Amino acid sequence: MPDQPPLPVHAALHRTPLGLWASLKAARHNLLGILPYIAVKQPMVSGKTGLRWHMVMDPAAIRHMLLEKLEDYPKSAATKNLLRPAIGESLFVAEGAHWRWQRRAAAPVFSHRNVTALGPIMQAAAARCAQRIQGQHPAAVDLMDEMVRTTFDVIADVTFSGEGAFDAAAVHQAIDAYIADAGKISLLDMIGAPDWLPRPGRIWARNTVGDMKRVADEAIAARQARGPRDVPDLLDLLLEGEDPETQQKMNAAELRDNLLTFIVAGHETTALTLSWALYLCAFDPAVQNRARQEVLKAIGNRPIRAEDLPKLPYLRALIDETLRLYPPAGIVSRTAQAADTLCGREVRPGDTVMIPIYALHRHELLWEDPDHFRPERFLDQKPVDRYAYLPFGDGPRICIGASFAIQEAMIILATLLQSFRFKSIPGRTPKPVMILTLRPEGGVWLTAEPL
Repeated sequence: MPDQPPLPVHAALHRTPLGLWASLKAARHNLLGILPYIAVKQPMVSGKTGLRWHMVMDPAAIRHMLLEKLEDYPKSAATKNLLRPAIGESLFVAEGAHWRWQRRAAAPVFSHRNVTALGPIMQAAAARCAQRIQGQHPAAVDLMDEMVRTTFDVIADVTFSGEGAFDAAAVHQAIDAYIADAGKISLLDMIGAPDWLPRPGRIWARNTVGDMKRVADEAIAARQARGPRDVPDLLDLLLEGEDPETQQKMNAAELRDNLLTFIVAGHETTALTLSWALYLCAFDPAVQNRARQEVLKAIGNRPIRAEDLPKLPYLRALIDETLRLYPPAGIVSRTAQAADTLCGREVRPGDTVMIPIYALHRHELLWEDPDHFRPERFLDQKPVDRYAYLPFGDGPRICIGASFAIQEAMIILATLLQSFRFKSIPGRTPKPVMILTLRPEGGVWLTAEPL
């Protein structure tokens, strides 16, 4: 039997049941540590660790939750408690009618026309990134740091048009500090303590959150006083947005909370996708070379435009496969509101129902050789079940910025492949660790050899 090719790095799933304390320890260090090995072999796993919980990996059951019974499966109390102090009742946290009208009001911001118009900003940030990497040759580069800086440059420019009135770096630092202080599951979350009972880490983070919100409020007030730009940016579009059904517009707090949500979600998740994609390119030089040749054949060495992206199907498949292996939101959780049955099992009101996307994307019944890196699987004619692949969620609450993220990732990755050959460094393999998002612990250290 021929030797199997090596596997890219993956999280070790536990093979014996975890008790309350072991689950808490695992969740605080790496949330993927709570996933049992059987989650990649069975359609559903249930248990009780303080609270009753279920993990669902069956596409039909997931469709039931995210589409058919959306109102019965709102985001979990633990998720809301963790995020609400930072982003309030914004699109990511709000439920029901309050979510629906905000979604309708914000949808035009991410229209195809508006996203395509942002291509030059994305390409300019990618070009600056390439210049920085060029300047560090032949030293190793932490591509995770570079991708965070590059995607934050993009979101700051598309949000505030490069104005100095907004201290983007201060908001970025405040967000990171909040996640470090308050972003971990507490014992009170695990045992289902009431929402009104304070979680210590989130009390300590209040000053950080206050600073972050104050900076955003000042930027909004300055823009309202000055008026919109000739070419509207994301803040202008939010200020102008209204629900087409009710003509309701966002008030100051809703504007601020959604603005902060878009700033956070608009850079970190794409930075993580790009970081893992570059790790995988170095891991498999044949894939990297095929993607580069596609870019050079279709576009050459000129700057990448949004209009070029349909010519790059293999590059898109590479990014899709990266999102399969390392989805930024590796686990999402819901709190059941009504009695239900999933995969033949009883679900009671108050149960925590998780969709472990990391396990779903590696499930042995859904994917061939699920731990292998094979971008071509997204070029095959064999269709993938829509609810077996959820890097952006699905149903009415699918990520509003998905097209923005894909366009940005493709432009940046194509620009870097035009300029560099990325190589792994022995002993510097990143580790998949999830707190709020699935990050490469230790960074993504590669050498970038100019072409």
